[in-house]
Amino acid sequence: KESNAGTGFAHMLARLRIKAIIIEGQPQDATKYWTIKIDKNGASFLPADQYVGLKLSKAYEKLFAEHGGLSHTSIMGIGVAGEYRLGAAGICFNDIKGRATRYSGRGGMGAVMGSKGLKFIILDDTDAPGVEIVNKELFDSGRKKLTDALMSHAITKSKGALNSYGTAVLVNIVNEVGGLPTRNFRNGRFEGATKVSGEALFANNKERTGKEVYNHACSPGCIIQCSNTVYRKDGSEHMSCLEYESDWAFGPNCGIDDIDTVAELVNKCNEYGLDTIEVGGALAVAMDGGLAEFGDGARALEIVDEIGRGTPLGRIIGSGAVTTGRAFGVSRVPAVKGQNMPAYEPRAIKGIGMTYAVGTMGADHTSGYTIATEVLGVAGKADPLNSKKAEMARNFQYATGFIDSSGHCLFIAFAILDIPSGFEGMIEECNGILGTSWSADDVGRIGKEVIDIEREFNRAAGFTKADDRLPEFMTYEQLPPHNAVWDIPDEELDSIFG
Repeated sequence: KESNAGTGFAHMLARLRIKAIIIEGQPQDATKYWTIKIDKNGASFLPADQYVGLKLSKAYEKLFAEHGGLSHTSIMGIGVAGEYRLGAAGICFNDIKGRATRYSGRGGMGAVMGSKGLKFIILDDTDAPGVEIVNKELFDSGRKKLTDALMSHAITKSKGALNSYGTAVLVNIVNEVGGLPTRNFRNGRFEGATKVSGEALFANNKERTGKEVYNHACSPGCIIQCSNTVYRKDGSEHMSCLEYESDWAFGPNCGIDDIDTVAELVNKCNEYGLDTIEVGGALAVAMDGGLAEFGDGARALEIVDEIGRGTPLGRIIGSGAVTTGRAFGVSRVPAVKGQNMPAYEPRAIKGIGMTYAVGTMGADHTSGYTIATEVLGVAGKADPLNSKKAEMARNFQYATGFIDSSGHCLFIAFAILDIPSGFEGMIEECNGILGTSWSADDVGRIGKEVIDIEREFNRAAGFTKADDRLPEFMTYEQLPPHNAVWDIPDEELDSIFG
């Protein structure tokens, strides 16, 4: 599994000249929790039992007080969900203001971290040697090209779509396309979409604070700045950040159209250490099973609190959508390889459905974001309902493999796919830091190598072509408003990677 959080943690790790942290084995005493602290002198283990069971905002506040301020400290850790080893447990990172709100959410990585007896990993980059740049002139040239491209593209520029409305700008757009999964993937449009949209959040914040509130960076130096903040009616800060996927998971997918309720559901997941997509998906499956009515925000809040308390129901929901479906006899579970689908309906947007099907991590939009072309018109236009997308799905996954591996944010794709100089800048940055001489051809080559390694891992773990399929109900259940079904032949899915 892999997941991108958006945080200063990787920045500090790079300044310490550490490529990766590898944790092997199991703790001798499974009842104990530990913190690993890493600085320029090495790593040390510290007891962390005093933090077990705490909400993460309180825990991070205490940790920063104990280990130093934001200027030289960054934290990753798990909440109670990771302590319970739940399938929806994520890994939390602090944002640039110290809030425990940035998540590597998908894939149950919090449960893996918990199984190692690890509660936190803390970095201190005081007097760190810094990042070694082989050719600074080339790096600076590439950085300027990429920056100029980002600052001139409508999606990524200052006060553009992402900076103004965050990723939640997609709510109205995807709803209009008819691809916004609603009430556990029963419809492609949600009648309350405008109420939980990025535009609604922007308008609410302006009314509640008396000024236009543009978004902030999720990691040091980011110029796109797409992380939003939700303010209460009295003007005080409620939470940050309300991403599109989280907004959708508890909003349209659960039939809830009150943005403050949605924000609080996300906030609770942040406190307990949970993946919002998986928990929102599990809630929608539970609603399908009669445990609550679609649209019942109060009951949804109660159920998420049960995860925090570790009740039997809470542990079922916190284990994810597939487990929830099995527990309550619900067969309509929108998942691939055990992972709930994110906020794009594959019957209405076929290319992203291919990514869901053959992606190595299960239903995952970020591994091959065909939405860029199918919905947003980046790098050309493609009819979302057209099913001939095998080459598109493959190429997007290869490109993403490179972008992820280089440490760039996936959102640079909007600019580099439309502006050739931005693409050149990305490659020059990599060559400048590493001393390589990569060209455009190497982007696809390296991306393919990444995907090949991931697929080999999956084969060794027992996955076969039979796992590269979407749920059966999508092949015959028509999705309004287009009355579309999933009609991609298995042979075409198998041809994507050969």
